[in-house]
Amino acid sequence: MIPIYEKKTRIKILVAVLALLIGAATVVYTNLLVQRVSEREQQQIQLYAKAQEFIVNSESETNPFVFDEIINGNTTIPVILSSDGKDIIAAKNIDMPRRLPLADSMAHLQTELALMKTKHPPIVVKFGGGQVNYIFYRDSQLLRQLRTYPLVQLVVIGCLAVIAYFAFSSSRRAEQNRVWVGLAKETAHQLGTPLSSLVGWQNYLRDSDRFKDEPIVEELGKDIRRLEIITERFSNIGSVPVLKDENLLQTTRNAIEYLQSRVSKKVVFKIETDLPTDTPARINVPLFDWVIENICKNAVDAMDGRGSITLHLRRVRTRRTWYRRGTPARQVAVDITDTGKGIPKNKMESVFMPGYTTKKRGWGLGLALAKRIIENYHEGRLFVKWSEQGRGTTFRVVLNQ
Repeated sequence: MIPIYEKKTRIKILVAVLALLIGAATVVYTNLLVQRVSEREQQQIQLYAKAQEFIVNSESETNPFVFDEIINGNTTIPVILSSDGKDIIAAKNIDMPRRLPLADSMAHLQTELALMKTKHPPIVVKFGGGQVNYIFYRDSQLLRQLRTYPLVQLVVIGCLAVIAYFAFSSSRRAEQNRVWVGLAKETAHQLGTPLSSLVGWQNYLRDSDRFKDEPIVEELGKDIRRLEIITERFSNIGSVPVLKDENLLQTTRNAIEYLQSRVSKKVVFKIETDLPTDTPARINVPLFDWVIENICKNAVDAMDGRGSITLHLRRVRTRRTWYRRGTPARQVAVDITDTGKGIPKNKMESVFMPGYTTKKRGWGLGLALAKRIIENYHEGRLFVKWSEQGRGTTFRVVLNQ
């Protein structure tokens, strides 16, 4: 699955090129058919003109085959017989409105004649005595439909492709959501049993005179609380998390304080803010902490355990407007900037794909999970704001107030 995610853009381009080739082949083949049908109709009209000459110029009795099979046999191609290109002698296969007065009928035929002059050159019909008439015609309805068929086909294929794309995308997202939720619920369930056992052992050790003053008991308690937080995170992913107005600055500080003691001492954390210290944001604290932790841990890996990570809190204006109780809500952002290796431009979107990782060991789920937590559960945004190879990266987390 990982190569598919990494080459998703190439696959899309390949599918688009194949679709264009199929469309082009369809158009070329249909145009070839149109050309052949058009040539056949032209031959049929020329035969029709010769039959007219034969009937008029023949001194003997008219052959019924000529009249029935050639003259009356034309039931699809609109034709007009004119003496000088203006006066109409006869017309055939032209749709005429019912109960139309004679003057209006002639005006309608004149309109058809003007249209025919733009479509094909007239065919000269020579009668005895030097009389010359002209036959004008235009393509049959079948040929006109055949000309527009490729466009209709391409539109239908395009609509089906768009519908299929959205259907498969929606199905894929729904399947991914079921996998995420199922995995989260199962993880929380699996952690519940050993966690309960650890709580019991801690209580036993705390009540034991032998381990009464041992620091290991308190350290065990810290690990138990950490496991409880992790279990709560997975439980929140497996259900609809509750969002509350929390102090953004204080919550961010708490997350960084926890990380600071668990990463390399050569990594310096800084928190800057353009907001008042009591600025709230609608977040779920365990999940938000998880996002900060995942982004910062990736930053530490990108810096090889040496450098600085700066978190800057600011107010932002985005094109996406989120409404709370009928009024537009304001938004704040947390910009997380590291001094690591940076991300190549062609990998900006891939970093959020499940399975994408540059480490030899790793699942590649940290940023994918962080994006899902912010955008699906917090109705915010997570994206790469800036990155330059050799200088660092800035991730922006947008939250609603």
